[in-house]
Amino acid sequence: MLYLVGLGLGDATDITVKGLAAVRGCSRVYLEAYTSILTVGKEALEEYYGMPLILADRDLVEQQADEILKDADVTDVAFLVVGDPFGATTHSDLVLRAVHAGIPYKVIHNASIMNAVGCCGLQLYNFGETVSLVFWTETWKPESFYDKICKNRKAGQHTLCLLDIKVKEQSVENMMRGKKIFEPPRFMTVGQAADQLIQIIERRREEGGGAG
Repeated sequence: MLYLVGLGLGDATDITVKGLAAVRGCSRVYLEAYTSILTVGKEALEEYYGMPLILADRDLVEQQADEILKDADVTDVAFLVVGDPFGATTHSDLVLRAVHAGIPYKVIHNASIMNAVGCCGLQLYNFGETVSLVFWTETWKPESFYDKICKNRKAGQHTLCLLDIKVKEQSVENMMRGKKIFEPPRFMTVGQAADQLIQIIERRREEGGGAG
């Protein structure tokens, strides 16, 4: 059985009772470590769960998923996700791979930023499409997230903006040279996100197209 277990949004104690029972009964436990993070590290989770954890980076989950699913038809394997298991499309892909391989799976849900954002006082029913704000580079500055924010605003809807994180990422140069050298972790701040939005507005105004 493959268990996809949501860990919630806070620390080690946010896992559900059902999720903890599943984790403690597994032969291998993977911790997805690139779409989001908790306020505590791997060691704190291992101590509370009483189980060793295998860090699953983007490469392992997206390129070597068969390693996670190995023997899951005859033993229990857990895949831990901060928030809710289906908060990222990558995890849906893992389920599809399990189904294709004839491996049974079970999802144990938990709190996600998609519903916890209600704590800001805005009604969840009035949120439009969620957007992700990614780190710009010198040669890559996408603006599609801004257009979606404008679309939501015109419809009278709020927008939940998910800010980019970079964990265990390679530079283009090292990637091209096949060097397994990783950049320091980066976490987009609200200020950085606002600066990118302002740059888009200013550029579009200069081009005479309005700010959206």
